[in-house]
Amino acid sequence: MIADEKYVLFTTFTREGVAKSLPVWIADLGDGTCGFTTGNASWKVKRLVNNSQVELCPCDFRGRIDQTSEMIAGAAKMVVGDDHTRVEKAIRKKYGLTAWFLLMPEWFRKNITKKAVKSCGIIISDMN
Repeated sequence: MIADEKYVLFTTFTREGVAKSLPVWIADLGDGTCGFTTGNASWKVKRLVNNSQVELCPCDFRGRIDQTSEMIAGAAKMVVGDDHTRVEKAIRKKYGLTAWFLLMPEWFRKNITKKAVKSCGIIISDMN
């Protein structure tokens, strides 16, 4: 399953159909979907508004794929609130202390300064 990979090349598409890819962490959400967290103003979120179709492929932390890796198509959506929390918890569970350190600034902003959290979850479904 794609969610078992440490890094996944996540590809979204511009309005013109140009593929834009970058590596992300990914976690199984337990219901046939997987997801990751990102900034709610990121380009990948903006592209999902126009086109929910995405592609996923196992990769290394720099986004390099093995030529034998298989690309998987799916549909993605941006989520906030309880769904975002569910994705964040899955990422923390899978990546442990590393995730905690990378997500700490967001936690601090949300819980200590009480400022608005500027991240969201991306949930990928309909994978084939």
